[in-house]
Amino acid sequence: MPAERERLYQERIHQTPWKRWGPYLSERQWGTVREDYSDTGDAWNYFSHDQARSRAYRWGEDGLAGLSDDKQALCFALALWNGKDPILKERLFGLTNSEGNHGEDVKEYYFYLDSTPTHSYMKYLYKYPQAAYPYGDLIKVNARRTRNDPEYELLDTGIFDGDRYFDIFVEYAKAAPDDILIRITVWNRGPEPAPLYLLPTLWFRNDWSSWISRPAERPTLKWIEAPSGSTAIAAEHRELGKYHLYCEGEVPLLFTENETNNQRLFPEYPNACPYVKDGINDFVTNGKPTVNPDLRGTKAAARYRFTINSGQSATARLRLTGQALGEQSKGGGKDAFSFGKNFDEIFAARLDEADEFYRSVIPAAASPDAANVMRQALAGMLWTKQFYYLDADKWLDEHRANPLKHGIRHSRNQEWYHMLNDDVISMPDKWEYPWYAAWDLAFHTVALSTVDPEFARQQIRLMLKGLYMHPNGQIPAYEWNFSDVNPPVHAWATLFLHRTEQALGAETDIDFLKWCFEKLLLNFTWWINRKDRFGKNVFEGGFLGLDNIGIFDRSAPLPTGGTLEQADGTAWMALYSQNMAELAIELLAYDHTSEDMVVKFLEHFLYIATAMNRPGDDGMWDEEDGFYYDLLRLPDGSAKRLKVRSMVGLLPLCATTVVERWQRERMPSAMTLLDRRRQRMPELWNYIHPTGPGHFGIYERGVIALVGPERLRRILSRVLDENEFLGPTGIRSLSKFHEHHPYILNVGDREYRVDYLPAESNTGMFGGNSNWRGPVWFPVNIIVIRALLQFYLYYGDNFKIECPTGSGNLMNLFQVSHEITRRLGATFLRDKGGRRPVYGGSEKFQSDPHWRDYILFYEYFHGDNGAGLGASHQTGWTGLVAKTIQLFDTLDAKEFLEVGRSAVFLAELKER
Repeated sequence: MPAERERLYQERIHQTPWKRWGPYLSERQWGTVREDYSDTGDAWNYFSHDQARSRAYRWGEDGLAGLSDDKQALCFALALWNGKDPILKERLFGLTNSEGNHGEDVKEYYFYLDSTPTHSYMKYLYKYPQAAYPYGDLIKVNARRTRNDPEYELLDTGIFDGDRYFDIFVEYAKAAPDDILIRITVWNRGPEPAPLYLLPTLWFRNDWSSWISRPAERPTLKWIEAPSGSTAIAAEHRELGKYHLYCEGEVPLLFTENETNNQRLFPEYPNACPYVKDGINDFVTNGKPTVNPDLRGTKAAARYRFTINSGQSATARLRLTGQALGEQSKGGGKDAFSFGKNFDEIFAARLDEADEFYRSVIPAAASPDAANVMRQALAGMLWTKQFYYLDADKWLDEHRANPLKHGIRHSRNQEWYHMLNDDVISMPDKWEYPWYAAWDLAFHTVALSTVDPEFARQQIRLMLKGLYMHPNGQIPAYEWNFSDVNPPVHAWATLFLHRTEQALGAETDIDFLKWCFEKLLLNFTWWINRKDRFGKNVFEGGFLGLDNIGIFDRSAPLPTGGTLEQADGTAWMALYSQNMAELAIELLAYDHTSEDMVVKFLEHFLYIATAMNRPGDDGMWDEEDGFYYDLLRLPDGSAKRLKVRSMVGLLPLCATTVVERWQRERMPSAMTLLDRRRQRMPELWNYIHPTGPGHFGIYERGVIALVGPERLRRILSRVLDENEFLGPTGIRSLSKFHEHHPYILNVGDREYRVDYLPAESNTGMFGGNSNWRGPVWFPVNIIVIRALLQFYLYYGDNFKIECPTGSGNLMNLFQVSHEITRRLGATFLRDKGGRRPVYGGSEKFQSDPHWRDYILFYEYFHGDNGAGLGASHQTGWTGLVAKTIQLFDTLDAKEFLEVGRSAVFLAELKER
């Protein structure tokens, strides 16, 4: 067994805390809802980047290339100074939502290069300019640009011209769960010698300030004596215990407190102590006497000063350990702790073990370039874990808005007072979205299951726990509004994780399956009761994660009045019904009473299909166009299809699930009940894909699907048309048809329109920082691929279609799935000219040997050329590219057809 898998086993079975320490620091705590105590709810402006160096956070910490324990009591990260910046580089800079012409955007270059699941080895790269960072220029130029202009990026400022920058590599290696080696290597890429101050920083999250509801005891950092040739800081915390940070060399130590500098920010209030959060910044950059000469505090840094020649490097080595030096030396003499041979041997061993682990994950058939992309994608997934803390009861107390305690004012999320989030969670992007998003997280678990199935299951559990899920059954969306509605994909993710576990030969965690099923039943019931307004089995839900895809803001009151019957909301619920029925079938192996639940969910599916596929002008299916549309139900009772060809209309295709013969045999009573239902109400079967006796597919498989064979062919003819949905790097979110045929609707004297926009959004809807009107998005592509593979299991070679449309090239649906997957992967891989579509026209990223093989996993991608757009580190669901590389480099079409869905998971097992 690879050493890293052994550590995962020890963590899971023996509770050896290999994951206690990890990259759990946020990359932006300022500008978040948790830190917003304003009267207006303006989170971005209440707590700014400029304030962050001086103002203590309440609910979390951020830092550069940092790590913390899993409750974020003690934090470690870098601070840098090139001698020219006005402030230390302690955190990443970016524009706020109102400053960016396309919403918030980080303006830095950093890369997650490597990580094992237990974080026994991690590697990160930050590119630090040698000239003064252009804070003002970035703000001013972006402010002048419109939503029709591209963003002004850091490379555009010219600050990297002449390669005058440092590559700063940060590596971590664990000698033991509480013994972490740190190696920081700085390369000067510029043509001349350049100075650098490197300040590795250790600090405690502030949970002791007097204004906090129920403050804790203050912890301490202090200087202690260390062996010759090293320097040490002792940390003591009431819960975490004692830790020591050892620094190689006799390095000056700087101490201050993690307390707000009121004198700078809020002069009407006195400082709580003489030395405050920005004390180290002011001492280093301005020479002010703002650090504690007594060498103690709650924030401390070692100050390394380097002058590095062109093309050369300098290295700093540190060790953060829960063992004192004397304790470590008992096991093997002085060298057991020193920064000499033993230190380097541990790093070499952990890197070898990381290589060994990824050889068991990455398919042998993958090219070196694909292997690099896959490993960095998974590293990004693991680096974007973050400790997320919100005690809503305390938060509402501090806002004087707790409804249980006679709150005197209104506040966002007031109805979520039960909530206590206190966990390490997979984030979409730790700068742009440093808060969990429920439906994103479900997709994250699919990618994470490739390297750490147990952590993936933990993430599903979190969203369904009583401290997260509302007592009424709603799953929280995200901190801006926990009551927003995200697509219900958690049952699908639960099934995926269950089948991964089965394929790996592990004993089925029946308690996990039962517990999730019961919790998901609560959520399913919430959807039925809350989002089917009139009990017609058609569903609303608002934007449902697709932001600006509709002609109106679907989460706001409609300008026409009336209601919106949503094709995507209804399709999601059809898929949810299928997923719940499958979970109930799985449980039948352990509990025969779940057979009634199979019938319940299949009947829900039949009712939804009947409502969605009803013929006539007031149905969602448009026979002339061969497509599904949202239906605007006007106040006078009339209906109008909103004829936008978008992902909304493709999602009904995705409500498709194959039923194996063994599944039918497992539930004879359910099959009898459904047959009786069919005899009594045969019309219910008129609106779904033909199934049952006389309609079985390959290997006697049945299929539960919203679309029949004719509609499937008509929809796919658009999906696979390069002039509509099929782009060079995946399926577009909006048909290219709307490039020359915008959909326009006039309401009163106002025009509403949807144009094909392959790049950034031209509206401010949902902040304007994402765009579902043309770009390619990975999660919905994955759902489409899943559906096509389900249909392939049913049809085999009996269903073929032109791909691309009009090419004359006939493919079965496995081949179509493979082709879409190939295009998705091509986003990141070098083409024949050596260029990666993800980097568009950026010559630095395309050609420079110090840039071209470092991959950024953007939020979404240009619909016509694959260039990365939106959040630049949303490995979150874009990390699914790792799963697609793994899947089609290991999955054989013939074996898949014979074995069924389990072949997907068995193929992964073969690699291990």
